[in-house]
Amino acid sequence: MKQRQDAWTEEDDLLLAETVLRHVREGSTQLNAFEEVGDKLNRTSAACGFRWNAVVRSRYETALQLAKKQRKERQRLLGKNQAVRKKLLYTPPVPALEELGEITEITHSPEQTTMTLDHVIAFLQSFQSTSVNAEALKSENERLRQEKEELAAKNDELETKIAKLEEESSTIREEYETMLRIMNRARKITLQEEEERQMLKFKMDKNGNLEKIAE
Repeated sequence: MKQRQDAWTEEDDLLLAETVLRHVREGSTQLNAFEEVGDKLNRTSAACGFRWNAVVRSRYETALQLAKKQRKERQRLLGKNQAVRKKLLYTPPVPALEELGEITEITHSPEQTTMTLDHVIAFLQSFQSTSVNAEALKSENERLRQEKEELAAKNDELETKIAKLEEESSTIREEYETMLRIMNRARKITLQEEEERQMLKFKMDKNGNLEKIAE
């Protein structure tokens, strides 16, 4: 069982700050960082979280914001790498070389003017379809980009809420522990006073001597 230690050293604070910043950069949570530091320093994760929010964080606010930017850049690069690996759901049609050759041959043949126009119309229609598909892909890419930005914003919002809840939880734990100490101290004082009262229960006999009063 972890034993509470009241005194925090500069080395402890530095370890706490470095661990939190590393977890933030790598896309982990501050709670995981508190758990890791708690294991190393034999403290509870709640105590580490309270120390971070109450004392250490204000010293490293600039470094924390930089770590969050590095995390976003890392996630953006990972997202690009994953997008490259994905196959397109639809491949735009490309006119076959045989069709182009056939159009060329028909163009040079004055006897087949009607067929030449039909092939030109088919080619233009295929080209138009390719342009439409390109616009559709561009629109889908823009939609995915906006969705990614919205998810990143929601992730930051949720992380802020989690950090706030962790801070409140740490504060509640600290107050609970303080209350327990006060109650234990009051109980000890009460027992001590009771013992002193029992020791003072004497009376004077007829010879002027003090004797203890029977309970």
